Amino acid sequence: MSALSTISTFVPQVGAATAAIKTAAKAVKSAAASVEDTAHDAVQDATKRAKIAETAKTFESSFLSVMMQQMFEGVKTSEPFGGGNGEEMFKSMLTDAMSKQVTKAGGIGLAPTIQREMLKMQGLKE
Repeated sequence: MSALSTISTFVPQVGAATAAIKTAAKAVKSAAASVEDTAHDAVQDATKRAKIAETAKTFESSFLSVMMQQMFEGVKTSEPFGGGNGEEMFKSMLTDAMSKQVTKAGGIGLAPTIQREMLKMQGLKE
């Protein structure tokens, strides 16, 4: 068998292999684009969920702050260590700080309920 006849038998096979490789490359490219879209959607979903969780915690903290301000409104402090304009000014800051710490420590269970309802409103599952 001559070298020319050997080469001529492999040329059609190389052409078929090249076509198969091109088809496979297109399939891989399409799959990569699909995975990229899915990953992008997952990142957007995770970002939206994180924002909703943060908003729910902020709402719980605000609710607790208002509740604590109402609780401390009737509390009178003894004269040597309290009272006066300074206490009135900083009492709201104190209740805000306390409410943030309570929420950070787990809160009163309001944030998960709010988060669940916000997820429903956005059409997301828990």
